[in-house]
Amino acid sequence: MIAVREQSGIRAGRRHARARRPLGENYNGVLLPQDQRDRFEIVLVSPRNPLNIGAVARAMANFGFVHLSVVAPFEPHWREAKSAVGASKVLQNAKRAERLVEALADCAFVVGTGSLGRRKPEQPVVPLPELAALIQKQMGHGERIALVFGSEKRGLSRDDLAHCHVVTAIPTDPLQPSMNLGQAVAVCLYEITTRMGESAQAATWGQEAPVPATTSELELLASVIEETMYAAKYSPAAMRQANRHDLDLLLRRIALTDRDAARILGFFRRMLWQLKR
Repeated sequence: MIAVREQSGIRAGRRHARARRPLGENYNGVLLPQDQRDRFEIVLVSPRNPLNIGAVARAMANFGFVHLSVVAPFEPHWREAKSAVGASKVLQNAKRAERLVEALADCAFVVGTGSLGRRKPEQPVVPLPELAALIQKQMGHGERIALVFGSEKRGLSRDDLAHCHVVTAIPTDPLQPSMNLGQAVAVCLYEITTRMGESAQAATWGQEAPVPATTSELELLASVIEETMYAAKYSPAAMRQANRHDLDLLLRRIALTDRDAARILGFFRRMLWQLKR
């Protein structure tokens, strides 16, 4: 009887010790290393409500992400968001851009988000649970990753999505498909944070992977190709905008490396020079 009581006492003591151990001691180990978090850019396109921008900043701070870009915000006083409790530094350091391509300039992999019920996406659709593994593969050379969220009213436009390599969506009930902007960012960052650690072992290490072209490199290439097409009278001027949209999609679909983009750029510059002569 005494031995039983002693063993019970030992087990109770162990349970008590575990209960007193801080929960965050191991739990927060699932957060990404800071060097990986620093390579993410959270981009908001034309947000309408400064409170939502503040909620996004707070969600970013919860998971340790610090780089926020706001494209053409609807509210001129967007930095005065009231709900950024504990995330004032994220908001103060946020960058403002007039065009989406400016915010994405140094990003080599761009993920668009939104509801798939409004429009048929022209890019590959990646289920949110599978997004982390795909992002992990894109980070071999220190490339920057962008997560792009549209306005609360309309989401990302067709032209916005043309600058994205893939599209992902949060599964929601058809009766209420839309989600608050801050909540959407929090869900996406949670999925990426918790799953990237799981996919890290599946990534290929020790092999030199090609360096993907950044958005600024693709934008320059697209502009020169567009100008060459126009000089060659490829199509009527009325089709120029539609052709540029298709070109933006194509350049992301074929996943050019930085060397590929530079070489193709040289080809088209030479052709353009000949055409202008």
